[in-house]
Amino acid sequence: MTPKVARYLRDVAPATPCLVLDVDRVEENYRRLMAAMPLARVYYAVKANPAVPVLTRLVGLGSSFDAASLEEVEACLAAGARPEAISFGNTVKKESAIRAAYAAGVRMFAFDSEPELLKLARSAPGARVYCRILVGNDGAEWPLSRKFGCEVEMAKALMVQAGRLGLDPYGISFHVGSQQTRTAAYEAAIARVGMLFTDLREAGVNLRMVNLGGGYPVRYRSEVPAIDAIGDAIMGAMARAFGNALPELVIEPGRFIVGDAGIVSAEVVLVSRKAEDDPVRWVYLDIGRFGGLAETEGEAIKYAFRTPHDGDADGPVTIAGPTCDSTDTLYEKSNYRLPLALESGDRIELLSTGAYVTTYASQAFNGFRPLTEHYV
Repeated sequence: MTPKVARYLRDVAPATPCLVLDVDRVEENYRRLMAAMPLARVYYAVKANPAVPVLTRLVGLGSSFDAASLEEVEACLAAGARPEAISFGNTVKKESAIRAAYAAGVRMFAFDSEPELLKLARSAPGARVYCRILVGNDGAEWPLSRKFGCEVEMAKALMVQAGRLGLDPYGISFHVGSQQTRTAAYEAAIARVGMLFTDLREAGVNLRMVNLGGGYPVRYRSEVPAIDAIGDAIMGAMARAFGNALPELVIEPGRFIVGDAGIVSAEVVLVSRKAEDDPVRWVYLDIGRFGGLAETEGEAIKYAFRTPHDGDADGPVTIAGPTCDSTDTLYEKSNYRLPLALESGDRIELLSTGAYVTTYASQAFNGFRPLTEHYV
C-alpha cells in the first residue's frame, strides 16, 4: 500500500472491486531490479499487467518486453516499444502470429520443439531463436514446469538444427517458476545451461545469450529473498558456469515489477457460519477466483489483507468469492484470521495484487463484471 494508493482510496473511494496501482512504484521496482542485476537486459513479462500506463512508463525507462501473444506484441508497439526490443516468448504460437510479428519487425522468438522451430524457419527467416529447457521448479509458489520447455539433449539437437534451417541460434532460456523463493533453483538451472553451452560450442553452434526467465518474488504473507540476494546468487552461478566469458543476460520479470505496486479494493458481501457453534466464519468478497484471483488456485499465492478493524480481536475464516461456483473458494486451509468485527459492507484490501489479476479476470462469469482499473 503506497502513499499514493492510500490517498486515492481515501479521497476517491472507487467502487469495488477495483485495482489501484501506483505507476511510480513500477518504476522504482524496475530500477531496483536493474541495480541488483546490472548486466542483464530487462524484458518485462507483459502478461503480468499489460495496462497502457505500465507499458508506457517502462518504454520510457528503456525496458524491453516479453510478449506471449500477437496481441501483446501489438500492445507494446502501440505503447512506443521498438520491435527489436520485443521477444515473442511463448513457445506455442500460431504460424499466422509468427508471420505478423515478424512483419512488424520482431526478430527474437522462443521455441521448445521441432514443429515450432519449423514454423519459425518458414515464417521468421533469419530470426534469432532461443530454446527453452525444462528445469526444476522446487520453491516456486506458482510452478511452471512440464507445459513449457524440453529436455537438454533435445535442446542441443534443436539448436544445431536451427542453424541448418537458416535461423540464428541465439541462446537458451529457462523458468524456475513464478514466485520462486529459493535462490538455489536459479543456481541449479544456470549450471545446466553452462554445460549445454559447452556441448553446443563443441558442436559449432555460437550461442550468445542466456534467458534467466522470471520468478522474482514479492512479499505476500511471508518473507521472501531480497532481490539483491537473488542477484548475487545468479551472478555467482553465472561466474561458476561461464568464468569470464559471460554471455548476454536476459531476465523476464513480471510479478516483481508490478506486484506490490497495486492493491485490490473489495467489499465484504457476507460474513456467516455453517453452524451456530462453528468457530470458522465464511467471509464472502465481491471478487473471487473468476474475478481475477486465479492464483489462489490450490491456495498457492497467499495475499495479505487489510481491513478497517485490524488490531481488534480476530478469529479463523474461510475466504470465498461471490459466484455460484463452489470452486470460488480462495482460502480454506491456509489458517487465515480476520477481525471478529468484520461485517457486510466493510471495505477490505488485498495487498500486492498488481500482477496477474486484471488479466485473469473473466468477462462476466455469473454476470459479474471484471474489476475496474485505476492507475495513479
